[in-house]
Amino acid sequence: MRIHIEKLNQLPVSEQKIEIVERKGKGHPDTLADAMCEAASRILCKYYLEEKGFICHHNLDKGLLIGGVSNPVFGGGEIIEKPQAIVAGTATIIKDLDEVKKIIYEEVDRFFQSTLRFYDKLNPEINIRIHPGSPDLVDIFRRFKKGEIPPANDTSFGVGFAPLTKLEKTVLEVERFLNSEKVKKKFPFVGEDIKVMGCRNDSDVDLTVAVAFVGQFVQSLEDYYDKKEKIRETIEKKFKFDGLKVYVNTLDKDGESIYLTVTGTSWEMGDDGQVGRGNRANGLITPCRGMSLEAVAGKNPISHVGKIYNLKAREIAQKIYEEFNVKEVQVQLLSQIGRPINEPFVGIKYISNGEVVEGRVKEIISESLSREGFQRLTQDIVEGKVSIV
Repeated sequence: MRIHIEKLNQLPVSEQKIEIVERKGKGHPDTLADAMCEAASRILCKYYLEEKGFICHHNLDKGLLIGGVSNPVFGGGEIIEKPQAIVAGTATIIKDLDEVKKIIYEEVDRFFQSTLRFYDKLNPEINIRIHPGSPDLVDIFRRFKKGEIPPANDTSFGVGFAPLTKLEKTVLEVERFLNSEKVKKKFPFVGEDIKVMGCRNDSDVDLTVAVAFVGQFVQSLEDYYDKKEKIRETIEKKFKFDGLKVYVNTLDKDGESIYLTVTGTSWEMGDDGQVGRGNRANGLITPCRGMSLEAVAGKNPISHVGKIYNLKAREIAQKIYEEFNVKEVQVQLLSQIGRPINEPFVGIKYISNGEVVEGRVKEIISESLSREGFQRLTQDIVEGKVSIV
């Protein structure tokens, strides 16, 4: 393993003048596509563990949501043409293909049921398009079960950083707050499709929030605008700090265009979603940070470095921050196809807030990238303990 550590003499993002952060909420079509494929991968991992005792090769990271057609109106509305969901990729077939498709189909259906309150009205068409992968890859996974370290399946990299800035935390927490049970109980008109864009100029912060309103809980145009103002006031009260301004549904135009839906997601009316177009592995889109464009969702949690390196980079960055309280740390992990996954190029860049012991940093890296470290990550992924959206 090659480890390179560099101390930077520059302002951390949190102290720079300009910062932009975005989050696509859990009901946004791109986020739904990611989470759908990840749910499919997790259930397949559990199936393989039950049948074979180890996770077999698979990659279900090709997913697409195709928007439907709807007619939302005050007090209700209807779905005219139901949307579609497609999960595609490769999978090891143990018994027969139809069994694997059935397992994935049922899990995707459960995922949508648990994520979207009005999923029954949406009633999408779910298509599972999978095919067997390369036979030689099966042996790689069997060897991992026996204690060997699998080779990287690609030349790729993962990036992680810590800590989150105040703006990053705010953007993340605003979406989670609006999609919380507490808010849904108080404001049932708030749909799951929420997008938050944060822009900071020095200490002034603008939050532009897009919220899909559920038509059955909105009785008129006046009622819509009253409810929209309540959402704006609720966000400002919950996250109040000097310089904060909140804007909700800024495309609205009286009598012509408002963000009204039947089911609470724009997926119902022509908005499509695709794996890899949404949040990065930390749940945010952060153009002021180092990022990988690799789609994490749906990839196998054993040898696909496009997945595990992004998650490991985040883990290592967080541990370095917690131990040394650095102002900022970025971790880059780079694989070379065919080399063991625990032998990446490791790049550490940090902005100091005191003493950083490089020997201890190397120990943190080695512990995280050990066989046991990869096993823990895989187990957490399968159990749904690691969020990737």
